[in-house]
Amino acid sequence: MAHLNPEQLQKGSSDYFLNSGDKIRFFFEKGVFDKKGNFLVPPEKSINKIGHALHAYDPVFKCVTHSPKMQALVRSLGFQMPVVVQSMYIFKQPHFGGEVTPHQDASFLYTEPLGRVLGIWIAVEDATLENGCLWFIPGSHTSGVSRRMIRTPPGSVLGISFLGSDPDWDNSLFVPTPVQRGALVLIHGQVVHKSEQNLSDRSRQAYTFHLMEASGTIWSPENWLQPTAKLPFPSLYT
Repeated sequence: MAHLNPEQLQKGSSDYFLNSGDKIRFFFEKGVFDKKGNFLVPPEKSINKIGHALHAYDPVFKCVTHSPKMQALVRSLGFQMPVVVQSMYIFKQPHFGGEVTPHQDASFLYTEPLGRVLGIWIAVEDATLENGCLWFIPGSHTSGVSRRMIRTPPGSVLGISFLGSDPDWDNSLFVPTPVQRGALVLIHGQVVHKSEQNLSDRSRQAYTFHLMEASGTIWSPENWLQPTAKLPFPSLYT
């Protein structure tokens, strides 16, 4: 679930993003720097998210990801060989935390067959209508994937391109999902979802990670995110 706009992907920033799958890296909100690269807001308020290998290298997030409660939940859903493909801490800063436009996670984390990716989203703070809670289109997980973000060949100006295009989803179809701190939301890889800009004075922090059922599944070699020798996708079950 890499929510990047094409205009954000200048060569340097796209490399920093594309090589972050086996690292812990920091991604900033739009509009927090001046033309010289100086902060326009306090640095601690400028972060959009941290990703994408918190589950592997940060002891706290590793513990949460592989907790007995989490393993029991995923077993109850019938996963045989779940592997963790990525993790993110999302800040949704007060006053300017950016919107996440409607998308399907499988556009970025594509598998064959489809239906093998699950997002686990944990509210670290209350997520409300005011601070940018998640919105979903009920039933949209049954319609396949309309757009894919893929890696381009080495040497390309930009490291990614898009195949296909998303339909113009009707805004009236989205249902808001406010939750209290501590809630866990399961997100099907093909369900269409979004979140609005946070214009309130409270942040909406969340920890999220994605699982793939590895048994009988092909992880697309065109996905931006790839397992590496340094970090093969680790099993959720310990």
